[in-house]
Amino acid sequence: MALKFRFLPPVLTVPALATLLAVVAPAGAASLQRDARVEPAPATSAPVTAEAAAQPAKPKKPHSENGIVSLVNDTPVTSYELHQRMALVMTTSHIPHTPEMEKKVRDQVIEQLQTEVLQRAEANKNDITVSAGEVDKYMKDIIEENHMSVDQLKEVLARGGVQLATFRAQLAAQIQWQKAVNEHFQGRVTISPEAVDAEMARIKEGESKAHFSVSEIFLAVDNPDLDEKVKKNAEGLVAQLKNGAQFPEIARQFSQNPSAAQGGDIGTVFDGQLAPELNTALEKMKTGDMSDPIRSTGGYYILVLRQRFEPVGAKIEEKVQTAATIPASLPLGRILLRLPPKPPKDYVEKVMAIAKQIQEVTQSCEMAEKTIVKSVPGSLYFPLGMTKLAELNDQTREALIKTESGGVADPFLSEAGIEIFVRCDQREIKQVAWHSPTRDQIEQQLFNDQISALARRYNRDLRRSANIETR
Repeated sequence: MALKFRFLPPVLTVPALATLLAVVAPAGAASLQRDARVEPAPATSAPVTAEAAAQPAKPKKPHSENGIVSLVNDTPVTSYELHQRMALVMTTSHIPHTPEMEKKVRDQVIEQLQTEVLQRAEANKNDITVSAGEVDKYMKDIIEENHMSVDQLKEVLARGGVQLATFRAQLAAQIQWQKAVNEHFQGRVTISPEAVDAEMARIKEGESKAHFSVSEIFLAVDNPDLDEKVKKNAEGLVAQLKNGAQFPEIARQFSQNPSAAQGGDIGTVFDGQLAPELNTALEKMKTGDMSDPIRSTGGYYILVLRQRFEPVGAKIEEKVQTAATIPASLPLGRILLRLPPKPPKDYVEKVMAIAKQIQEVTQSCEMAEKTIVKSVPGSLYFPLGMTKLAELNDQTREALIKTESGGVADPFLSEAGIEIFVRCDQREIKQVAWHSPTRDQIEQQLFNDQISALARRYNRDLRRSANIETR
């Protein structure tokens, strides 16, 4: 098995998809047509210096935008870079653009930009370059995964006041650091068959325990004197997440573990596998819960329990929703994505595809109203309250019969537009039994664990030896 550890580009998820609806869905009966006026990506794929691939375009801004907010070993971080990156973070993570939230994001973004300066310098020292073609490929992956065009990506960014070059800059920084980590530790991480055997035996012993699929955000405490500052930063991230920011995007932007590349996903662990303080928190959590910041080895963790698995062999009661078992009345919310008169078939298909993605990520009526719909010009949310199914039309009733408590019905086309009904009753937490991973999966996880620890230490050493001034 070929083992590979790589940093993936950020994927535009719920907020960006919602914002994308502003591109493909009309406001009222008129289609939105805007010129993003963003510079196109470089056409060449020839190798260039890391700075050329990573740095955003020169701003056409007042002189004050060229101010310096930080010096990292005499390399400046400019006001323009800071403001652009803040806009990128807040746009893709769905953080409200309020003075209070901007203040909380500012310090975190400055630290991120400082780290990128150090990482870029380290990579340059080892003659590691990034080509425009590599950045193009990462962008292509993002566009394809989100069913977008280049113009639509530009529009999503432009609506947040973000230059396309800023997005490319972050991708280039990730690519370059990935290369630096891979080259620095090449040949130093090997997973022996004996190590895999031992891990398989340990997992076998853990089959009688609960398992947890977990995502994390990790903020390192490199200096004990900074403990309180890092804790406050972690608390700020929790506040942003509770205010509607998306965990995977916040993890990609701010987490200092390599799992950030996967939106914080660290896979599945069993009861007792993590540090005691982290394990204790997971034991008390329910599927979908998020922890407060937890102090553990190296820094602070924010955990999300994506799914709890019961021990192997646990009896799981399967519940099948039918017309006979669904309650006669339900608390409902309704999302309406309006369409223009006589829309073309391909137009409806595009909006329907995005409606289905909204269906997949919507967790509650509150999320539908506060996070999804408020980002979609031309859409409406109707809190219907307790509603008798018998009073609904056949199409709506048929969609709801397939749902479970707290679920979201399949979107459907009606005379009003594309409709998505959300059940506002409490989402039922399903019991799921654990199934052991394959040998290849175990080998890959061991590899990731080792290189993650090495990469974290590498990054910590860069910061410790740096001269960093924040203004």
